[in-house]
Amino acid sequence: MNKFTSVHDVPNIKQFVTDALALKANPYANQDLGKNKTLGLVFMNPSLRTRLSTQKAALNLGMNVMVMNLDKEGWALETQDGVVMNGSTVEHIREAAAVMGEYCDILGLRSFPKLNNREEDYSEDFFNKFVKYCGIPVISLESATRHPLQSFADILTIHETWKPIPNPSQGEGSRRPKVVLAWAPHIKALPQAVPNSFAEWMCKAQVEGMIDFTIAQPNGYELSEDFTAGAQITHNLDEALVGADYIYVKNWSSYAEYGKVLTYPDGWMMNNEKLKLTNNAKVMHCLPVRRDLELSSEILDGPNSLVIHQAGNRLWAAQAVIKAILEDLK
Repeated sequence: MNKFTSVHDVPNIKQFVTDALALKANPYANQDLGKNKTLGLVFMNPSLRTRLSTQKAALNLGMNVMVMNLDKEGWALETQDGVVMNGSTVEHIREAAAVMGEYCDILGLRSFPKLNNREEDYSEDFFNKFVKYCGIPVISLESATRHPLQSFADILTIHETWKPIPNPSQGEGSRRPKVVLAWAPHIKALPQAVPNSFAEWMCKAQVEGMIDFTIAQPNGYELSEDFTAGAQITHNLDEALVGADYIYVKNWSSYAEYGKVLTYPDGWMMNNEKLKLTNNAKVMHCLPVRRDLELSSEILDGPNSLVIHQAGNRLWAAQAVIKAILEDLK
């Protein structure tokens, strides 16, 4: 693996999940792999789980780690070519990324969308230029359109906690879990990166025979079809919840009316009453979560919540990715 920016960089999800679980069982078995290697983590935006889990994953593999909050500690970057830099930008991304590539063996980059211009955000201009000019393998720590480390941890969590009820007519353990991505309310416009990425991974996992996948969102909140091919899509949350085994709760702003918070009907926050429609579903969220707005406290504090387990698996997802890249660097 020479980069990790989406599920398209993963040849086989099942094998990748197996690799991550092996690392979870024996975290320090590959410390020689990262000896004298350096991971640079570059953040343009805030982070808790991504920063700590990826840093810990690299340390488990014997790597050195350098962290830079470039939005606060670095020079203002210019990304456009052919401009006279006589304004507020101080350093061009060509030099900045190339220099970081000189100091590190692998780089991780986190950069959110501005949610002003869909074409600009979905072009991934900043992220792609960073990858181009740094000249070394890059791990996406979340970009304008995707969050693959989160999605990998999500599918790892589903695989690890799924205990199907045997069906004698179809063979033991043959039933696939029904996974529902459920839109949730929020007070501000949030990016589509997490739901895009989750949908993309779930659609591929569905093709690989791992899950059955449904997306439930109000009218106007449809994601780009580039990420949802193969998913069953509905605007009726209660309908989607029937028979669900996993509910992934997440807010996102409109893609069609880009970055806007639209009106929506009542009844889109998950609570214990809605859980009665499901197959006693486990509930997931990428965190941070606004309690009793996106997701009820009774679920977060109850036995159906997987949010902490899910966050814990961010470590093993990151470690599996870094290990795969280090193996290709040898």
